[in-house]
Amino acid sequence: MKTYGGKVLFLDRSDINTDEIIPAKYLTEISKEALKPHMLEDLKMQGFDPQSPIVREAKVVVTRANFGCGSSREHAPWVFEVNDINVVIASSFARIFRQNMFNCGMLAIELSEGVIEELFEHRAADASIAIDFEKDRLTITSAKGTKAFTYSIAEFDKALVKAGGWVEFADSKY
Repeated sequence: MKTYGGKVLFLDRSDINTDEIIPAKYLTEISKEALKPHMLEDLKMQGFDPQSPIVREAKVVVTRANFGCGSSREHAPWVFEVNDINVVIASSFARIFRQNMFNCGMLAIELSEGVIEELFEHRAADASIAIDFEKDRLTITSAKGTKAFTYSIAEFDKALVKAGGWVEFADSKY
């Protein structure tokens, strides 16, 4: 099973859509690798640079509500996967994006807005999140200190993640 966690990219905005995660003009690419340099290139947020070291080193995204809304496409989780981001934490997700994350063997963790706010209090270049997948626990560490939180994922979605995604899960069962 993959290791989940690492440096955090904080995206302080709700309603980040799939076109901002990976622009539609790249949906004709035939490999995930071809998507890699285009992650978040159309995301408009003050001071955000999709080519910054913080973006390129991130393994976890912490964001606000309704993440992954817009067009339904697997390319949005794929561009995170090919950039070694395997965890997205938000107060809510668009349903299809959330399920596509699990189908790709990645974690989509929903936490209350209050807990998301606590995570944002740790926003700094040195912030990292460690995931204890078996205990449904995440721990954020930054210059501000360390704090742990629990989360909940449906058993089926947890089985998809543990297997490495839908294809691997189906191969092991059918």
